[in-house]
Amino acid sequence: MVLKIFFPQCCNRADSGLLVGRWIANNDSAVVLAVIHYPFISGQVKQYIQKMQAQSGVELSVLGSWSLPKEGQEGMESFLVDLSTIFPHERWLQISRQVGKTGFICNILLRDQNGVAGQQKVKKKRDEDDEKTDGKEEEGEEEKVIFVHYEQRKVMLSELHPIQNGVPDPKTDPPSELRQMFHTVAHSQPLFFLDRYDDGPLKTTHWQSEGREGSIIVELLKQASVPLCLLITWLLSMWTWICNIRIFSLYPLRFLGSKLSTCVQLNYRTEHMRTISSTKPAAGHSNFMRKANIVVSILVDVALGLLLISWLYRDNHITMLANTLVPAADHVAKELDKLLQWLMGAPAGLKMNRALDQVLGRFFLYHIHLWISYIHLMSPFVEGILWYGGLSACLGLTFALSLLSDMVALLTFHIYCFYVYGARLYCLKIYGLSSLWRLFRGKKWNVLRQRVDSCSYDLDQLFIGTLLFTILLFLLPTTALYYLVFTLLRLLVVLLQGVLHLSVDFLNSFPLFAMALRICRSYRLAEGVKFRVLCEEPGTALHLMMEINPLKCSTVVQTYRTPTYSCYPKDSWAALVKKLFVGELIYPWRHKTTKTD
Repeated sequence: MVLKIFFPQCCNRADSGLLVGRWIANNDSAVVLAVIHYPFISGQVKQYIQKMQAQSGVELSVLGSWSLPKEGQEGMESFLVDLSTIFPHERWLQISRQVGKTGFICNILLRDQNGVAGQQKVKKKRDEDDEKTDGKEEEGEEEKVIFVHYEQRKVMLSELHPIQNGVPDPKTDPPSELRQMFHTVAHSQPLFFLDRYDDGPLKTTHWQSEGREGSIIVELLKQASVPLCLLITWLLSMWTWICNIRIFSLYPLRFLGSKLSTCVQLNYRTEHMRTISSTKPAAGHSNFMRKANIVVSILVDVALGLLLISWLYRDNHITMLANTLVPAADHVAKELDKLLQWLMGAPAGLKMNRALDQVLGRFFLYHIHLWISYIHLMSPFVEGILWYGGLSACLGLTFALSLLSDMVALLTFHIYCFYVYGARLYCLKIYGLSSLWRLFRGKKWNVLRQRVDSCSYDLDQLFIGTLLFTILLFLLPTTALYYLVFTLLRLLVVLLQGVLHLSVDFLNSFPLFAMALRICRSYRLAEGVKFRVLCEEPGTALHLMMEINPLKCSTVVQTYRTPTYSCYPKDSWAALVKKLFVGELIYPWRHKTTKTD
């Protein structure tokens, strides 16, 4: 049998005293948390352990004694052994360290049912006389001990993450020994408030014995966070009351609010502010990391927005943008006019249906002239719109990018109209040709059963179907050419909006706080542990050093990424190509249900 003792490195040179920790049930292992120095009173030690056990919720106990010989303490080891009768337990660890050696010597006192203690030596160097004897000990009489040294502060602050493949169910599977050890150290923080520098009756050694970690700035921020959270809560309640006004629940405003990127981002940030404005502490590591990631994300977003404002309102950059925007819109409209003139002729030497070509070309030219008139009408107000719209960057760079996406959608609304007109005509002809093709084969589409069934047609139906099929087939190239051109223009606009939305989603969802922890303090996010041999001296037990393996950066992003409201449908590339081929509309802001003819 092997007994594993998790021993903190900070206690390697502690003064002689009692070992305080926890026995991990069913795993034959013990976790040492602190050393209570001599002198002490046994009754005060019991009261102190009961108090710490009530505060931490960890089953603490006196594991045994720790002996580090010093001058004037010759009888200390025998005195500590006698304490096993005052702190009864099935096992009493008697750990000692000799001067000049790195390893420890561990003796275990086993207590039987009658309360009589018997000593069992573990991994201790035998005398030469014992080696020469022919007597052999039974395997069950000797219990091997392995000391696993760990850095107490790192283990206390770290979070051990489950394995990606084969995660155990906490309801059915018991926690592993390593997870129980991490849980014990993390929940024993009340035990670390008392150290050897306090003026109390008990002196202890643990990770804070070298100097307590404290910051006046952190404490002041904690005190100031309470009124700040109350202020944010009041502002959010006022904002919620304004949003619940009945006029905003009307269908046009509700529809625009669900489709405009700025309104979607505003609702998203409102939920974030509700999450972080709660005065209650975060319950669990996941909620804490989610709140921390949201806070850091908002701070970085606002900082980038302020940098954008400092650039916009300096050196008349807004005026320069306004003077560039209107000529750019005129240039796009003129290029579209030239493109339509080219399509109305013989594009690339293709023979088009002249009548349909002229009708479609003049129809689209009329829309372009309307759009140019609209741009010239709005040109005096463009600078004011940009000036007041730039102020939205004070709420964050994501608001500025969302507003830019909405402005791109409004400035390219004529391209969207051309795409819709061409797609509807093309889709009508594609579905018409597919239905008439089934008519030639004596088939029809059964709407109720959602399948193709056989059907008999008379001569008149076949004749009319042949005429319609011929007309649609010869008109299809002209319509397909217009649809192809305007679909490519629409895809360029959607690509630009997609880049803006991806940038907003990246700023909203990227776990900046978790990634900073992974880079600066990698032990905070633990994926597992690794061991290396620390000491293997003759006459002492095996000593291992436990080191924390940090999470991979990709796992950190996948685990702590904040969920976002993606504006784009989750269509595959195959579904997207199918929609483009049959002429179904591609909406960048809503899911379109596929219909079957």
